[in-house]
Amino acid sequence: MSALVQLFDVSKSYRGAAALHPTDLTFERGKSTVLIGPSGCGKSTLLRLIIHLLEPESGRIEFDGATISAGSITPLRHRIGYVIQDGGLFPHLTARDNVLLLARHLGKSEGELHRRIDELASLTRFPPNALSRYPVELSGGQRQRVSLMRALALSPELLLLDEPLGALDPLVRAALQKDLKQIFHELEQTAILVTHDLAEAAYLGHKLVLMNEGRVVQQGTLTDLRDRPANEFVTEFINAQRSLAFT
Repeated sequence: MSALVQLFDVSKSYRGAAALHPTDLTFERGKSTVLIGPSGCGKSTLLRLIIHLLEPESGRIEFDGATISAGSITPLRHRIGYVIQDGGLFPHLTARDNVLLLARHLGKSEGELHRRIDELASLTRFPPNALSRYPVELSGGQRQRVSLMRALALSPELLLLDEPLGALDPLVRAALQKDLKQIFHELEQTAILVTHDLAEAAYLGHKLVLMNEGRVVQQGTLTDLRDRPANEFVTEFINAQRSLAFT
């Protein structure tokens, strides 16, 4: 299967401190990859580099064979959905208007918008009667579903999710994990998800990429990491989440 996103020797520093050491990574079409590791290991930096919210200091990033740059990113962003932890919704817009904001900006017809919002509400199991509510009137789980609908509104080829479920209580989080997995499967969605939760990573990802201190430590399935750890850090990270380490 061909790669949709590739990193070649990509690095990033902040004030002289390396956030991401020179890194090569490949993300395959139709697969979900989970970036996992402790806080500050470079997971979110990597996502922001892909969507060009940050400029790499070295190397290059290719999306569908084209190099991502300041000059090319605007049309590419219409092919990429992006979800952040707090949802990033505009408080003065209803759920419906948040979801359709970019589609309206791009001149989609009202008929197209109406059909798309119905499809997205069904896909994400969002109650249609809540589309007229403002973000403050929605639960945390509902806000994240709105953020997910907005990211999916233009049928993106790539979906980036930066700890989208981290602020939710366990029951809501479990329900959204189940729905996300179904959405990935139904859409055959290429997705890159950031989390620090190993159970979530194993449940949602075809491949796990474990990072530490700005470096990729090991890639593979949970079984690969648990049974064939690349170094002591891999074992320590897995053993810290014992419910998975000993199943």
